[in-house]
Amino acid sequence: MRPPPPTRAKDRPAFPPGAPFPGPGPRPPPLPPPSFATGGEALERTYRLGIGDKLKITVFGEESLSGQYEVNALGQISLPLVGEVGARGMAISAFRDSVARRLAEGYLKNPRVTVEVLNYRPIYVHGEVKSGGEFPYKNGLKLRDAVAVAGGYTYRADESYVLIVREGAGEARVPLSSNVVVLPGDNIRVPERFF
Repeated sequence: MRPPPPTRAKDRPAFPPGAPFPGPGPRPPPLPPPSFATGGEALERTYRLGIGDKLKITVFGEESLSGQYEVNALGQISLPLVGEVGARGMAISAFRDSVARRLAEGYLKNPRVTVEVLNYRPIYVHGEVKSGGEFPYKNGLKLRDAVAVAGGYTYRADESYVLIVREGAGEARVPLSSNVVVLPGDNIRVPERFF
C-alpha cells in the first residue's frame, strides 16, 4: 500500500496562532493573505473602478468630449462619439487606455486622455464594532482607522485581524499589524473572539 502523497503548502488549511493542529506532524505555517496594497503602492495601480464611481475624463483639445461621468449600474460609462465603455473592475490606467483606443478608432488622431476619480465608493465596516455601517472613503485610511471610524471594538472582538472582501481579490484574512491600506468599496468585518 502506497503512502499518501505529501500535502502541498497550497492545499494546507491556515490555522490561527495558538489553535491545536488537528493532525500528525508539525504544524504547517499559516497561508499568506492575497496580495493587498500596502502603503507604499500607488492607489492607481491597485484600485479597481466600480459602480457609482464618479470620474473626470479630459480629452486634450476636445472640450466637447471632456466632462464628469459616473460608472452606471452595468459597470459602463457612456461617452460622446464612442458610446458605452466598460469600466467596472478596471484599473484607472487600463480604463484611460481603453478610452484612448476607442477614440483613436476613426474619431481622433493620437488622443491624449486623463482620468481622475472625483468621488470614491464608500467602505463598509461591520462585525464586532460598536457602530458598523457605511462610511465615506478617505485616502490613506488604514485598517485600525476604519475600525475607529466604526466606533471601535466591542468586548467580544478579536483584535488581531480582520476579514476584507475586496473587488478583484476576494476575501482575505489580514492582520491588523500589517501595512494594508483600505480601498474604496472594501467590506471589512471584525470577527468575534473565541474564549
